[in-house]
Amino acid sequence: MSAEKQSVETERNEKIPEEDPVAPIPHFPSEYKGDIKDELGGIEADAGSLEEEELEESIRLVPKIVRELVSMDDDPTLPTVTFRYFVLSTIFIALGAVISQISWFRTTSASYSMFFVQIVSYWLGNIMARTLPAKDVNLGFFKFSLNPGPFSIKEHVLITLAASAGATSNLGEIIISVKDIFYKEQMHPLAAIFLMWATIWTGYSFAAIGRNFLLYDPDLIWPSALMQTALYRTLRGEGQSLDVSKKQIRVFWLVLAGVFFWTFLPEYAFPFTSSLAVLCWFAPHNDTVKFVSSGLGGMGFLNFTLNWSNITSNIMVSPWWTQVISFVAFVVSVWILVPIAHFTGVWNGKAFPIMSNRLFMANGTRYPFIELTDEKGHLKQDVFEKYGNVYMSTYNLWGIFFGYATFLSAFVQIFLFGRKKIWSTIQHLRQRKQHSFKDRLNVLMSAYDEVPLWWYITLFICCFSTMLILIHTQDLYLPWWTYVIGVVLGGLTVVPMGFIYAVSAYQVSTGTWNELIYGYMAPGTHPVGSLVYRVVAGQCWYRAQSILLDQKIGHYMKVSPRATFMSQLWGNLIGVPINYAVIRWVIDTKRPYLDGTEKDPLGQWSGQAPQSYLNQGIQYGTVGPTRLFQDTIYGPLRWGFLLGVGAPIFIYLLHRRFPRAKFNLWHSTIFFSSMENFYGNVSTGPLSSIIGGFVCMYYFFRYKHSTWVKYNYLIGAAADTGLSLAILAIFIIFGSAKIIQMPEWWGNDQESVEKCYGSPN
Repeated sequence: MSAEKQSVETERNEKIPEEDPVAPIPHFPSEYKGDIKDELGGIEADAGSLEEEELEESIRLVPKIVRELVSMDDDPTLPTVTFRYFVLSTIFIALGAVISQISWFRTTSASYSMFFVQIVSYWLGNIMARTLPAKDVNLGFFKFSLNPGPFSIKEHVLITLAASAGATSNLGEIIISVKDIFYKEQMHPLAAIFLMWATIWTGYSFAAIGRNFLLYDPDLIWPSALMQTALYRTLRGEGQSLDVSKKQIRVFWLVLAGVFFWTFLPEYAFPFTSSLAVLCWFAPHNDTVKFVSSGLGGMGFLNFTLNWSNITSNIMVSPWWTQVISFVAFVVSVWILVPIAHFTGVWNGKAFPIMSNRLFMANGTRYPFIELTDEKGHLKQDVFEKYGNVYMSTYNLWGIFFGYATFLSAFVQIFLFGRKKIWSTIQHLRQRKQHSFKDRLNVLMSAYDEVPLWWYITLFICCFSTMLILIHTQDLYLPWWTYVIGVVLGGLTVVPMGFIYAVSAYQVSTGTWNELIYGYMAPGTHPVGSLVYRVVAGQCWYRAQSILLDQKIGHYMKVSPRATFMSQLWGNLIGVPINYAVIRWVIDTKRPYLDGTEKDPLGQWSGQAPQSYLNQGIQYGTVGPTRLFQDTIYGPLRWGFLLGVGAPIFIYLLHRRFPRAKFNLWHSTIFFSSMENFYGNVSTGPLSSIIGGFVCMYYFFRYKHSTWVKYNYLIGAAADTGLSLAILAIFIIFGSAKIIQMPEWWGNDQESVEKCYGSPN
């Protein structure tokens, strides 16, 4: 049989492995068909320290999917922290810090793609290796080479890890933005920057708690780390011809350029294409039709979008069954519950605008929340009694309801479907001091010095001290002792929640729980105080997870742990000041949209994120849960706790009774978490996303898998990158120094870009 025919037969007969119900990721098809000895080609025993049988056993201890994607060999002599590393990492950190921070204020946007950083840094690194002179530079106290040789895979990885750490929006933005946008309290620039460093590095120090439990166990594969590792393998051309690599490069740049130039149409010149409200075309002046069909403030029923920012590469990363669950949650929430509440008035559905995330008084007018607190941030009881309790749309109420269900469901779901794995991991960890992991990757990594614990402790002490100083000097409005409790609870959360993330790639939200705890500890305080507590007790462990994820990538790629850790710090040193500059830039130019005094025609500059954080800060911090739950409208929220426990148990019983029906794929935590999502400003993306997801993650993944492997992540990275660069270009060209409005024409109707002219509310 010819090689070509054999390849075709292999693809045709390829069986895609069953997907783990706990892990919402696409599993890669097996490329390994033979005995474990087939994987030993090119791998030699380490200077006789390992006999062939020991080497075989060390590789066998690595999970099969990891063996398929990760090299089982290492070259410790490869350069890591070089001149090229500092140049390229700084460029990608700065670019990502701008794009990600802008995106945080928008309703929809594509995240700064690490796939893009991986791809472009690889090409630029090779160009620098070919063009820079091999010259040593002596600065007296420091000496380095401009070009130490070929661009190494370890330089490549460290550039990406630095960008991952620094080229993202950070935790302190929540506090800084809410204070400025809604209370006109602008923090001193240095205080704001140190606040962002302190909160983000508190998350780094939290990572020390979980790394021994979560990083070294070979069975904790960290699926997202495997995805990036797979792309490194693709870029290096392992297992494919040079012609295929060249074709991939052409496809990447064609998609990037296409999406870049196309984005100028829906985002600026031709916004009609961003929300195709089909039903409105047949009845453009009907109020009910607008409410049902509009994707900008309406239900978005049968509404399509041609704007990639409303779709993003999530459709090319999340497995098909996960996307189905998320879409079903959207249908239930927006296409079923919203019209029921809106048209029948159930649960005060007619009392307040249902597609709004603002806070209201009982008469439906906007709540004057600024008047609730005095200059010290304490609740004015007489003002609260004057205006009454705070109310929100029914849509937001069931978001809180399902938020309560999500947290408990995550623990019950993992216990029922993954308790055997949890128990085996605990048993192994109990023997950790006597028996270190003997798998091939840990054996290779034992050649490198580990990050000393005192590095993490020193970092934590600096952050802890900085935060206490800021609490006493910068009007952060929370009692210092609640900050201490928040730090303790945040640290305790790292291992159990990190375990869920390590085996499932799913990050459970804990924001509602943290707000609830703070509300009972310090009711009647300024909402900013509640947000500071939320950042420390909740958001910091998210950062710990992302840091551990990047460290797992370094583990897979055999990069020195110390080089990985220092690259992460370098990313934040560069990225945080840029984040702050962008925050000031956005608030100064988009404040009327962000604070709600004006409405963005496209619904993008809605300030949805800071508004949502403010709402919860007012409800739980200023008003407090005791006052809040005295109102009967909030009473049903408590049933969310019971639902979170009962739903996964019910699904588990169905799965045991009907194992072939695959009830285990109906992951209650993903469903509840998706029900939390707020689509009140833009609901035009889910229908287009599920169609795109079907094509990418069902049809191509199952029936054209070789094509999927070559191009899926590549195209997703290119599309997200083109979108991000286009949004940045539009912001700089048309909205920075001088705001340039697009002239009104048929495709840019100032009254309604969707051609829906009725009033939705």
